[in-house]
Amino acid sequence: MKKTLSIIALSIIGFGLVSCKKETTETTNSAGMNADSTAAPTQDSLTAPAVSGDSAAAAPVSTQPTTSIALSESNFDFGKIKKGDKVNHVYEITNTGKNPLVISEVKPGCGCTAPEFTKDPILPGKKGQITLSFDSSSFDAGMVNKYADVFANVEKAPIKLTFTANIQ
Repeated sequence: MKKTLSIIALSIIGFGLVSCKKETTETTNSAGMNADSTAAPTQDSLTAPAVSGDSAAAAPVSTQPTTSIALSESNFDFGKIKKGDKVNHVYEITNTGKNPLVISEVKPGCGCTAPEFTKDPILPGKKGQITLSFDSSSFDAGMVNKYADVFANVEKAPIKLTFTANIQ
């Protein structure tokens, strides 16, 4: 049992160390991120842990009634930036449902990306923000694709926000 836990812990640490290296695979763009969820959540959806394909840790599970959202965009291109630049982008999120929107967590895919987000519940019809800040200092020249998973009380969580940058 201890051996298995040690292997899992080392795998997670190893993944964390290599996740900030330059990615050569293109990130999937999640266009049409309108999570239409008018039905009430089932008991299973409130208690079952969400599982991420890249991590052994359980993802946060919302106990709030679900709502629906609209994003200003799910992908952003910083264009050309210089190595060492620190850039950020604000993604606007609108609560299009009937229940308050609660963003419980924003998990970046890499330590080079830092999130900030609206922590108060976003009332129906109102807007909130998710800001992703990217530090390019540990990357070589070339294209970089990064993401962050947004966990909220929407039916199809997590919501994936992505960005690209061409480091010069």
